Amino acid sequence: MSTEPLFPVFLKLSGRSVLLVGGGTVAAAKLAALRGAGARVTVVSPEVAPEIAGARVKVIRRAFRASDLHGAWFVVAAAPPAVNRIVAREAERRGIFVNAVDDPPNASAYLGGVVRRDGVTMAISTNGRAPALAGLLREAFDALLPSDLDRWLARADVLRRQWRRARVPMSARRPQLLAALDRLYAARRAGRGTGVGA
Repeated sequence: MSTEPLFPVFLKLSGRSVLLVGGGTVAAAKLAALRGAGARVTVVSPEVAPEIAGARVKVIRRAFRASDLHGAWFVVAAAPPAVNRIVAREAERRGIFVNAVDDPPNASAYLGGVVRRDGVTMAISTNGRAPALAGLLREAFDALLPSDLDRWLARADVLRRQWRRARVPMSARRPQLLAALDRLYAARRAGRGTGVGA
């Protein structure tokens, strides 16, 4: 497990090569998320679950080789710890981040609990220490988010364009956004409509 501070980041994987090492049910779950992000996934494993075999991805049915990392932007190791250790070592040599599923010592990247709604993505991490806790926190935050988050985002889009044109400093933007969101709810309470341009 990592006690080092982590740098949270969201990756653009669309069209990029990602290597998935492992072919079981855990790997299948990761495959769905990677494909959802638009990644070009190659799966390497001697055996693969039916969900992986039936997916439209490149599948190489054999043990991992270091050369499999060639051209990969990111690696997910969902294999036994001994295999994950080899993947992590070879990826480290090439400067490639590895998410080793439920195997923190062999990971350089941790995937957290993720909430996606109306164009907003939130991720919660426990630095690989407690994935179940990250999942519970994800559920809690999902329940707390407003049901009309799409209106918040639409209003923020309008304001951002205005701020850029007017060169409003970053430090002034949050208070202005909060005031604009307050007005959305004030308009609703007063029955004057809910347009995002208000």
